[in-house]
Amino acid sequence: MGEVFAGRYELVDPIGRGGAGAVWRAWDHRRRRYVAAKVLLQSDAHTLLRFVREQALRIDHPHVLAPASWAADDDKVLFTMDLVAGGSLAHVIGDYGPLPPRFVCVLLDQLLSGLATVHAEGVVHRDIKPANILMDVTGTGRPHLRLSDFGISMRKGEPRLTETNYVVGTPGYFAPEQLLGAEPDFTADLFAVGLVALYLLQGRKPDSQALVGHFLTHGTPGAPEGIPEPLWQVLAGLLQPDPQARFRTATGARKALAAAADMLPEPRPDEDRVEIFDQLGPLPSGFGPQGPTGPAGTAAPTGPADGAATAARSTPTSASTPAAPGVPPGAAPTPANAPVPPQQPQHPPQPHYQTPHPATAPFAAPATAPSSTPATTPLAAPAAAPAPLPGPSETGSFHLPPPVGHPTPSFDRAPTSAVPYGQAPTHPYTARPVQVPAQHTAPVGVPAGASAPAPVRRPGPPPKVAIPVLLLALLCFAVGFWALAQT
Repeated sequence: MGEVFAGRYELVDPIGRGGAGAVWRAWDHRRRRYVAAKVLLQSDAHTLLRFVREQALRIDHPHVLAPASWAADDDKVLFTMDLVAGGSLAHVIGDYGPLPPRFVCVLLDQLLSGLATVHAEGVVHRDIKPANILMDVTGTGRPHLRLSDFGISMRKGEPRLTETNYVVGTPGYFAPEQLLGAEPDFTADLFAVGLVALYLLQGRKPDSQALVGHFLTHGTPGAPEGIPEPLWQVLAGLLQPDPQARFRTATGARKALAAAADMLPEPRPDEDRVEIFDQLGPLPSGFGPQGPTGPAGTAAPTGPADGAATAARSTPTSASTPAAPGVPPGAAPTPANAPVPPQQPQHPPQPHYQTPHPATAPFAAPATAPSSTPATTPLAAPAAAPAPLPGPSETGSFHLPPPVGHPTPSFDRAPTSAVPYGQAPTHPYTARPVQVPAQHTAPVGVPAGASAPAPVRRPGPPPKVAIPVLLLALLCFAVGFWALAQT
């Protein structure tokens, strides 16, 4: 079993790593599905502030992978997203090399669609590159990408976290104005989209500095080999060194791309189809398609939502049936109605949260993952059904202990001076030595067993102070009246 965050997210296996955190495949015990969890590796103030900015981003778009929830446990924090199992565009290029122009147009249209929504929220991504564009598992069907990793994104007008004379992002995908220290703008994201398009069409990372130098020296160059002229005109509008000459919005670039795609030639019949398959691989031992399995490799039991579990039973009539723990060989089997003493478990039991209809994970299961969970091993002797575990609290942080039982007041016994009607009997209590008061010694001149009367102090100042103050106040009033009479 993996580490559990806040009683809800169980880390399964690492699937990626970034500059500020590691990405894990995790099981959400509340929603009963696999998610991607980004765990923060550093805890300095600068990194925490970026983490807070990223997890606060909430953009609902089919081509944007934004954080969905977050959790904290001691000094560790994480946020979760949908699990996307098809890898990134870098994986696709590694498998197929340069992609067909029509396939690239579909990907660019989806990327610009998601980016238009991000820009509409006032957010500049600042790190658009193939590794941050993830793919859903779609096989040979229509591809579906998701723009991810908003770790260094920022809203326009927010204070920058980058030191002076420094630029943040990925080398090779900077816009020229970023290298000059300009404020982040939407057009810088569009320049990066143009570089990603060249990467997909050529199968290699473009030389952005040489490209910008050619634009500045010779103007817009002709279409490179393998790129249709209508599509190149759109890319040239994204790659202009001057941000004022670039497309101003992602929506405008998307419209120009749609017009260029209509002029592209139809794909050849012998053209290979690009397949987007699962890049995550099988689940590790102890986990199945429906979540964590038991300690012996059996699936976690499913049942009603109240979490009550039923022990498996079998009749000890076969010689091959394993004996119950603690029963010597050859001993008579335990009758069905005889109580069985509880056995000490070797491992602490893990809570299982049950739902009548578990939600399916938003990704295709790996081909090597087991298609069914193993059957539960029967026990030789019936075991008492364990008490139902409390379900997760609303915060998902901890389980509340069961309430402590208190005796119910009884009205049957006769009243006494020590226990009047309706009073519950008290529990014995032993005070600690420091709480036991010392034995008081009777004062001198007072008989033993008698208490000396304590002097009663009346509130207010003593008479020898109050009388002069009162006389002085009367004198002041007299002088005041005399002064008013003279005027």
